[in-house]
Amino acid sequence: MSIEPIRADFVTFLQTENRILHIEFQTKPQSKPPIPFRELDYSVRLIRTYQVPVTQVVIFLQETDDPIVFTEEYVNETTRHRYRVIRMWEEEPELFLHNLALLPLAPLTRTNSPQGLLSQIANNVAKIADRETKQDIAAYTEILAGLRFEKDFIRQLLSEDLMQESVIYQDILQKGEGKEAVKFCLMLLNQRFGELDSEIVERVKILPVEQLENLGAALFNISEVADLVSWLNQEEHH
Repeated sequence: MSIEPIRADFVTFLQTENRILHIEFQTKPQSKPPIPFRELDYSVRLIRTYQVPVTQVVIFLQETDDPIVFTEEYVNETTRHRYRVIRMWEEEPELFLHNLALLPLAPLTRTNSPQGLLSQIANNVAKIADRETKQDIAAYTEILAGLRFEKDFIRQLLSEDLMQESVIYQDILQKGEGKEAVKFCLMLLNQRFGELDSEIVERVKILPVEQLENLGAALFNISEVADLVSWLNQEEHH
């Protein structure tokens, strides 16, 4: 589902149910077009193309009291379209802590003790037997934890050395030259920060390959857009 200006985050066909599952991950409630309309548009396009039922879920990753995160339908004069919303900060952590595929999302779940939650996550990551899997889960977990916690706090509990051995991290460093390197870095930045200001995008696009590789490495220490701007300012003065 790649028709501009909207792209689906994740669409899969559930063969056992003869149904399409469509998931959208949102760090911010604002989008163009608005999320409720996007869900209607995706649903119509999917049903028209595949002619099977569609289950839609919007997963909000960062806590906010914006009305959009409590909206589960699109309504106009003639149409009402419903979808499901998951607010990660309201979810109990147990399901995520004990499911390897969901573990990277655990830092975003409900907690009265952030340090206790991250400690438990770190312990569960440490128990993963396969080292490559452990490295990748650690990298994913660190990226998502950065949506909620300060980087120094995360570093206290998650091993930076382990994350940097991850193939995810290595991909940042080894992805091709020129346009491919720019494209890959921008994809990672958009995943972390959502839609970036056009001025920042242009500054990233003109970075040489060596600095793009440096940016890939620096992403593990960049949790805010302001940090990204500071990094760009520093690189430009080298």
